[in-house]
Amino acid sequence: MTTVSDRDQILALLDTWVKGFIDKDVATVVATYAEDIVAFDAIQQLQFKGRDAYRAHWEFCMGLCEGKPIYETRERELQVDGNLAFAHYLSHCGGVDAQGNVQGCWCRVTQGFRKIEGCWLIVHEHFSFPIDLESNKALVDAQP
Repeated sequence: MTTVSDRDQILALLDTWVKGFIDKDVATVVATYAEDIVAFDAIQQLQFKGRDAYRAHWEFCMGLCEGKPIYETRERELQVDGNLAFAHYLSHCGGVDAQGNVQGCWCRVTQGFRKIEGCWLIVHEHFSFPIDLESNKALVDAQP
């Protein structure tokens, strides 16, 4: 049976993830993942298997960000059933450059969670952009 505390724990986990991202704290971001996470990120490679592989990816990504990162979510939905849960939402991910300009775009996010030894962790993460099939380019200017 799903309890309010499960939902609250998952939302707190997501808040921790966002704080880690905004603080460029890879250790905090990675601490929200299960050891056996499988992730499909929008950049770099087709998939990442395991926390160490995904940590290396996050270190690369954080190195790309100039200035302070931003992360905004819209239309967040969370479903919890027993020891499994998933969230999906739109996120505006990017940063503020040295001139104060916001650089970033909206993408789609799905995260799967599993309760492991009483603690919720992210076991699957998927970031993606819609693609225009005629030009074969990501639609990074899409808006919610």
